[in-house]
Amino acid sequence: MKFTTPATTNPIDRLKVVGKPTDRIDGPLKTTGTAPYAYEQHKAAPNAAYGYVVGSSIAKGRITKIDTAAAKAAPGVLAIVTYENAGKLGKGDKNVAHLLGGPEIQHYHQAIAVVVAETFEQARAAASLLKVDYAKINGVYDLEAAKNAAKKPGESEKPDSKAGDFESGYANAPVKLDATYTTPDQSHAMMEPHASIAVWNGDKLTLYTSNQMINWGKKDLAKTLGIPEENVRLVSPYVGGGFGGKLFLRSEALMAALGAKAAGRPVKVTLQRAIIINNTTHRPATIQRIRIGATREGRITAIAHESWSGDLPEGQPEAAVQQTRLLYAGQDRLTRMRLATLDLPEGNSMRAPGEAPGLMALEIAMDELAEKLKMDPVMLRIVNDTTVDPEKRERKFSQRRFVDTLRLGAERFGWNKRNATPGKVREGQWLIGMGMASAFRNNINTPSAARVRLGRDGRVTVETDMTDIGTGSYTIIAQTAAEMMGVPLERVDVRLGDSAYPVSSGSGGQWGGNSSTAGVYAACVKLRENVANKLGLDPTNADFSDGKVSAGGKSVALEQASRDGDVIGEDKMEYGDLDKKFQQSTFGAHFVEVAVDAYTAEIRVRRMLAVCASGRILNPKSARSQVIGAMTMGTGAALMEELVVDKRVGFFVNHDLAGYEVPVHADIPHQEVIFLDETDPMASPMKAKGVGELGICGVAAAVANAIYNATGVRVRDYPVTLDKLLPKMPQTA
Repeated sequence: MKFTTPATTNPIDRLKVVGKPTDRIDGPLKTTGTAPYAYEQHKAAPNAAYGYVVGSSIAKGRITKIDTAAAKAAPGVLAIVTYENAGKLGKGDKNVAHLLGGPEIQHYHQAIAVVVAETFEQARAAASLLKVDYAKINGVYDLEAAKNAAKKPGESEKPDSKAGDFESGYANAPVKLDATYTTPDQSHAMMEPHASIAVWNGDKLTLYTSNQMINWGKKDLAKTLGIPEENVRLVSPYVGGGFGGKLFLRSEALMAALGAKAAGRPVKVTLQRAIIINNTTHRPATIQRIRIGATREGRITAIAHESWSGDLPEGQPEAAVQQTRLLYAGQDRLTRMRLATLDLPEGNSMRAPGEAPGLMALEIAMDELAEKLKMDPVMLRIVNDTTVDPEKRERKFSQRRFVDTLRLGAERFGWNKRNATPGKVREGQWLIGMGMASAFRNNINTPSAARVRLGRDGRVTVETDMTDIGTGSYTIIAQTAAEMMGVPLERVDVRLGDSAYPVSSGSGGQWGGNSSTAGVYAACVKLRENVANKLGLDPTNADFSDGKVSAGGKSVALEQASRDGDVIGEDKMEYGDLDKKFQQSTFGAHFVEVAVDAYTAEIRVRRMLAVCASGRILNPKSARSQVIGAMTMGTGAALMEELVVDKRVGFFVNHDLAGYEVPVHADIPHQEVIFLDETDPMASPMKAKGVGELGICGVAAAVANAIYNATGVRVRDYPVTLDKLLPKMPQTA
């Protein structure tokens, strides 16, 4: 099915099932521990051996010798795979570094071996007996030091944009802001580690793994192993968190496949927590300079946003400037990204790549501009709203209810009670402050396919390789099929995460919900046609409701169509150029109240509110869960999350969950989420857009702005920790 014109009225608009706050249908399996995650596929691989990954102990250089003799002689050892005996390996399109290192080493904890043994303990013990000699090379590990050598990325990254004459416009502006902000390297730190079980049957490989994008993983694993794609099957029905860290094939998948081939039996591998952070990907650090020129009435006339980030050779920049190209008005504009070559582990996508760190800077800058203007921060943003793409003014937004989110959020949060003078509100030892920030994230439409089957028993089964990474994919896909086929939710079965199924959008970039359900919609349209034809009804006006199909005055039970055998509909949703004619984005506003201890600078977040304009909300219950999870991540980014780089030897020091701090229950207060009632016919037949990443965008800045309002201390270097606040805290009586 081609989506080339705006959606009109369709069966989804009935909203009998879609749009209802529905419990996740996979919830009982997960809460009872019976949902089989990647490392728990015992029935599929009952005789699995264990693989233990060894990571490089240098960040850059060469392996000069690997002595495996002692490890091979250890009890229970079945095989050891290194670059010396792995055979010729390629590199997947989505990987920057080789998943198996050697003899060249590209980053610290790059996998250099997998030891396979009968038990995990035997594999771990034998791995400790490997003796590896290195020739170390000095690398580049400091973004600040490498900043001046950073280069313009390739044009495919769209590194620069211009409109008008920024330099002139900025020079002539009556009010100016010029500030630099930094964001640190951050880790996905998901609950489920990277894990895979590999099973070979002759020359065919089945990999039970934890992966967000099944088709990407299948293609890259086949390319890395040098085998035909049709010989690879990926299975990933449940994923215990990803946040972008499982978008791409990682080393444990390759190590499991190589280990299983060498051992001649299934092998299961999980990356031990202590090497995940350096071995896999992370959100790269940024240095961001923002300049804004405005009239004394607060209208932005000139705005520039420049960002520097680093990655391995062939890596990509952290696109921290992209929201600045679209969020606020202003005639004279400039954005620029520069990429430094660093020898740290690979930087790549983490929840809302680009906008999350970009808004951490931009939305403090807007607060600082508001203070210069003596203007309310909410009103400054309202004054600078736009109905068109500021860089391409001929292109309008498909929907833009940004101002509505600001006004409603301010009203519900009690923003009018905020004291604009920092440090003036106190409750005992606590300094109280309010802060806010805008939320913005682009909407992406991605082709997605599905197969829908009407069985003899009248049940509807959906098959698609879409993944559920804790986001509720099972449920919204079931809701879509139930709505389209006119059956209760209980009569729908959903099968996900298997490359044997039609290729979906996968989970990432907040495109998964809208795109995958649009693919199911297309397959259901095909199934409806086939069912109507089977029943001798006109498919163009057949109505599917309450388990019946009705047309031309005739009504027939749905299961009558499949009494002689299953009826199947399969199709793929593809998109035209509506996203080029109209800018498709999601919008929101975050409001936060904090208390800061006047003596110790301890920070407590007391209230949080998010207002989101993100098209039709397919399941308000799971969508709210997505947003409060994102708000929690944003709070972590504001206050504690930072991968600390040892700039002497090139690795992240705090590379486990003991050292990498994330928010816990005690850190997070009650969170209120409001979804505006809207649909976007330009987005898909579902009229939905993404919301899972919008929820993190702007949160960190809202927290930082609230801390400033409480204390008068402006921190531009994330995270906002006690050592950055204490020296500048106001004097206590």
